[in-house]
Amino acid sequence: MRTSPVSWSAARLDYALAISREEQRAALAVYLPVGYPSRTASRDVLLQAAEHADVLELGVPHHHPHLDGPVIQQATAQALAGSEGFQMRDLFTAVGEVTARTPAALLVMSYWEPIRAYGPQTFARELAAAGGAGVLVPDLPAASAPVWREAAAEAGLYNVALAPRHASAARLAEFGETTTGMAYAPATPGLTGTRRTLSPYLPRLVSRLRDATGLPVATGIGISSPKQAAHASSFSDAVVVGSAVIRCMQARPGVPASAAAEACHDFAQAVRRVRRAAA
Repeated sequence: MRTSPVSWSAARLDYALAISREEQRAALAVYLPVGYPSRTASRDVLLQAAEHADVLELGVPHHHPHLDGPVIQQATAQALAGSEGFQMRDLFTAVGEVTARTPAALLVMSYWEPIRAYGPQTFARELAAAGGAGVLVPDLPAASAPVWREAAAEAGLYNVALAPRHASAARLAEFGETTTGMAYAPATPGLTGTRRTLSPYLPRLVSRLRDATGLPVATGIGISSPKQAAHASSFSDAVVVGSAVIRCMQARPGVPASAAAEACHDFAQAVRRVRRAAA
């Protein structure tokens, strides 16, 4: 568990989750890759999404998003393409603008290679200064984990982590020792963006994670409809959607910000109409 204090930016996540908990509902978190569909349009998309989401999870585009499905793969490839392709400074600019103009908490999802190439300490420091609350690194190598955790802790960032689906009590206890801010439970097996029934074991996993970590638990990966989001919100502290919002943007390429806003509104309505029993 964390022993060093969190930054002001990380405290925004605590506040967002506390507000939703007071309202006896789950928080809505929306994943969007920075720079999609273009550097210019991305800014408006993020600001529109933040009008409806409690938490924004900003994706760092990467050339090898091997844990993502085709929807996010296509979106990140588009964000990286062309003369205005994504640069890491675009992430910090986006975080700063959204933090300054909305109350949404800002998390980042990044593969390890972009962070390693930029420098873990520099990345963590600049993200915290811009207003980021924490980072999820789904492919963090065991050998690099201590370096990243130290960098995140020194910057006051949360180290959000994706839990294994089938883990012993001992493994979950170990997971809880290195996870801070919020734990992340996969709603479906496989890659992001799958359209399938949520795992029947998901409520049990969320309960076990909450007991093992003492942290709020978000569910994501595979939540593809407002109906599924409402179901997950009945037992989760936060519900994360991404590919479903991007699909709406892809269907209406001429008005990506409006498409994102409408999709986020629908998911927010679904999540917020379900009252969750106190955990």
